[in-house]
Amino acid sequence: MDIESQVDDIGNEEGLLGLAFHPNYATNGYFFVYYSAASSNSILSRFSVDDTNENFANVSSELILLNINQPYPNHNGGSLAFGPDGMLYISLGDGGSFADPQGNGQNRQTLLGSILRIDVDNVDEGLNYSIPIDNPFYNNGNDYQEEIFAYGMRNPWRMSFDTATGDLWVGDVGQGKYEEVDIVISGGNYGWNIQEGFSCFSPSSGCDKDGLIQPVFDYDHSFGLSITGGYVYHGPSVFELRDAYIFADFQSGIIWKITDPYGDQITELILDTSLLIASFGTDNDGELYIAAFDGSIYKFTSSLAVITITQISTNEVTNTQIITTEKRVVETSTTNNNFTGILSVTGFLFMSTYLIRRVRAKSY
Repeated sequence: MDIESQVDDIGNEEGLLGLAFHPNYATNGYFFVYYSAASSNSILSRFSVDDTNENFANVSSELILLNINQPYPNHNGGSLAFGPDGMLYISLGDGGSFADPQGNGQNRQTLLGSILRIDVDNVDEGLNYSIPIDNPFYNNGNDYQEEIFAYGMRNPWRMSFDTATGDLWVGDVGQGKYEEVDIVISGGNYGWNIQEGFSCFSPSSGCDKDGLIQPVFDYDHSFGLSITGGYVYHGPSVFELRDAYIFADFQSGIIWKITDPYGDQITELILDTSLLIASFGTDNDGELYIAAFDGSIYKFTSSLAVITITQISTNEVTNTQIITTEKRVVETSTTNNNFTGILSVTGFLFMSTYLIRRVRAKSY
């Protein structure tokens, strides 16, 4: 699918930002795309696979579900994910600029600064989707946007559901000091712009944290400048990552894992790479991949308790690179694997086009 003529990627954080296949894609052929339009609005659309060629989309099939005004070109969010409930979840940033000048993060009368939840299999009057009646602000009397599932977000960059527990994990990009990881629940207020990470932002001290849900983890900018949310790993190949949430920092290339967030939580730095990590993805077996700004896809593997990331999206074999961390030596090798054949797996189509064509620059 080529919708380049419809996509505005002039701004540093604009472009084709999200893609999700319908859970019943195999039978209905629907997939959903979130992109910046030429008007600088953010568009959520549904497309259909071409009737005559399953390897192509029918561009003329576009059905716009949301057309969201963006006051500034940054903080567009854009992650899409179907939950175990079959609903589509959409992450939206606070509208941009610096420090949330419009107060969108704490304003439930706007969609901005929120995680949205909609039903794409039904329609309400005047909409191309339905608002689930169990959304936390459904049929409220305060003019709150009923699509909102949770709010208080700055720029949620990549979210995913734990396939074992149903938990919704989000990486929320910070302002000038802290990046944070959240587990998002219905109706939750995640604090922006009152807080940045665990710390007060506005005011800078003595802020009222009552009713705010605190992060699972935050880190300061000595470790990186822009979080990239990932996945909880349940694949069979890398025992060292089993049941852990894996995420990274785009600027520094550091990769962490979080285990047991509801108990004796442990957060560990597992890799220190030179990659600009824009996104993660999984395959049908639950194996975990990285999309990086060198135009490549890397797969997590393990040998003799050493975690390895192997480059798989290049057709040329290059030299093996050894990355040394404080904890271990990690071998990063490249192979001659052909990427054709797995592009239809959820996440890979977006990861490959996003990285190889570089339709946007990562936000921080």
